[in-house]
Amino acid sequence: MKKIILSLIATILLVPASVRADEGMWFLMFIERLNHRDMQKMGLQLTAEEIYSINHHSLKDAIVQFNGGCTAEMISKDGLVLTNHHCGYDAIAELSSPEANYLKNGFWAANRKAELKPKSLFVRFFVRMDDVSKRILSKVNDKMTEAEREAAINKEIALIEKENNEGGKYTVSVRPFFQGNEYYYFVYQDYKDVRLVGTPPENIGKFGGDTDNWEWPRHTGDFSMFRVYADANGNPAEYSPNNVPLQPKHHLPVNLGGVKENDFAMILGYPGRTNRWMPAGGIEQNVKFAYPAWVEGSKMGMDKMKTHMDQSDAVRLMYASKYASLANYWKNRQGMIDALTKFGTAKTKAAQEAKFDKWANQKENKEKYGHVVETINKYYALTNEKARHDNYLMTMLRSSAFGTISRTMGRQLENYAKADEAKRKEMYPGLVEMIDEFYKEAYIPAEKDILAGQLNLYATKAGYTLAPMVEKLGKENNNNFTKYVNNAFDNSVFASPEKVKAFLQNPNATTITNDPLVVLSNDLLNHYNAKSEVIAKAQNDFGASFRLLVQGLRDSKLASIKYPDANSTLRLTYGKVRALPADKRNDAKVNNYTTMDGMVKKYKKGDEEFDLPVRLMEMNKAKDYGRYADKDGSMHVNFLTDNDITGGNSGSPVLNGKGELIGLAFDGNIEAMAGDVIFDKNLQRTINVDIRYVLWVIDKFSNAKHIVDEMTIVK
Repeated sequence: MKKIILSLIATILLVPASVRADEGMWFLMFIERLNHRDMQKMGLQLTAEEIYSINHHSLKDAIVQFNGGCTAEMISKDGLVLTNHHCGYDAIAELSSPEANYLKNGFWAANRKAELKPKSLFVRFFVRMDDVSKRILSKVNDKMTEAEREAAINKEIALIEKENNEGGKYTVSVRPFFQGNEYYYFVYQDYKDVRLVGTPPENIGKFGGDTDNWEWPRHTGDFSMFRVYADANGNPAEYSPNNVPLQPKHHLPVNLGGVKENDFAMILGYPGRTNRWMPAGGIEQNVKFAYPAWVEGSKMGMDKMKTHMDQSDAVRLMYASKYASLANYWKNRQGMIDALTKFGTAKTKAAQEAKFDKWANQKENKEKYGHVVETINKYYALTNEKARHDNYLMTMLRSSAFGTISRTMGRQLENYAKADEAKRKEMYPGLVEMIDEFYKEAYIPAEKDILAGQLNLYATKAGYTLAPMVEKLGKENNNNFTKYVNNAFDNSVFASPEKVKAFLQNPNATTITNDPLVVLSNDLLNHYNAKSEVIAKAQNDFGASFRLLVQGLRDSKLASIKYPDANSTLRLTYGKVRALPADKRNDAKVNNYTTMDGMVKKYKKGDEEFDLPVRLMEMNKAKDYGRYADKDGSMHVNFLTDNDITGGNSGSPVLNGKGELIGLAFDGNIEAMAGDVIFDKNLQRTINVDIRYVLWVIDKFSNAKHIVDEMTIVK
């Protein structure tokens, strides 16, 4: 890796100044004013109206938020949806069993009746947005505390949402931007009848596993397919066999022409979170305190899960999704530590803040901005150790199903016990379903190991002020929590689904209140949410100062950023297909794509991450690529662009200048892992699945040509 980075830095010095990544995650409503001319120069052939229109169908009508955390796109007139394999992972795992393991072996519906409905899955269409900054900010003043300010804003937000939801037809969300200096509302329509159409086997969809995650060269077929259903009138409806495929306002045509260096590429999607305005102190806190704890806590949870997952296919399915989520963040946070440290990002931010502080203390600015930087730095100094503590505790709660049991199942069982007989009868079916769902993903021997291991890690590494019960138990048991956890489960209502269901027949609220796992969970959660008066005051002052910092940086023209941070609202980013320096690990002629030949070279028989289907290797040996081969005769698998994306963009369509689908975004490169905080125009890359490989897997490898036939194909 060191040699690669040194080679990359050397190459950067030779790159012409005109070749650059285009920073920014832009609002669609401002494309005409801010970006359209630049995009046209780079290769866009669409008008701004064809990208975003309220009154006519446009590209935005083909882009959906997928289950609240990813992006997907409509690719047929009959509601076919394409997203990443890792975005559909939860639903695929839920629908799988040891006997019908779709996660491992793949699945393709032979017809629409064979499509599978997971219990909970939705897509969200974007309808329109508008600026309500003046309206909301007119309700606040500088004398308010942050809590008072938030209450006033939330009151106005509730009114705006009610005014625009058309009696519940739409979901309306008002979101802050530029750290609360601007506000916009977004109108959405949700569809909840979404069914699995197909997924490749895991050794295609997740090829490379954790080893290749965030790495290039990459050879991952990270895609899955679903279909959106509606009632006979095209309106959202709960699942029904009478529902029909949705006829979307717009679906993306699929281009089989492939890509080459410097081709225009734009991505529309729902980036989750960036922190490009974060102060230097926040970056330093993450690198030295928060992220190391996150990394270590995640690894602890992963290791404990893996021990049990390796012993049983059933347990592996139980924990597949949770493990994948922990592993993704584990590698991401370590990559962030390395990248932010290597490139001295905190120092860069500190230099900017020094310039700001000088401007802020000029006579005309001093009253408003003079103490901003000082207040922000005091806050981080006060909370550094707490950040480390909170991240150890947070990773315990994320990895242990029983760490939060008091707030999930415990609270509902207590309410059930306190209810009268009629209310209990009403609650009973829902509780039985909840119990069954919970224990479908909770293997008690694994849960005991996870909880005991995380308690030990927290007690020995978190520092600061530990949760009182954990501190007491640690002193009594020399921080060995295994015996305590085993006893807690032995004496808990929650030790098995049978014991919980038995409780429903003879409920007693005190039993839940005194349950040892509930007592522990309450101790952890109460401590995690506790806030001293000193911390509360510091947070109040920090919130106001951070908002002023962003406002001042914009007013003083010291900030080069012209766009707000990502916050799961629809954005557009544009750039080009762009190679990284030559890499001997990649057999491609240009290091902006990978091939199936390169994938086969990584093959390791029986390996969890690098095994491959025999059929794929046989077809590759025969060069049986059909119409999906590149003009050079090879099968392209993944390719690189320099688009500005982040988590939440997973599953986003990569489009050419005509708005045609050429790929599917699924990852970034680890060298640019600091991208959530600071954009590096030389290092930033997006890793995409070539759409031709997607179609090859569906059509040629899986013999599901009927699914490709319903798409609009452009040659």
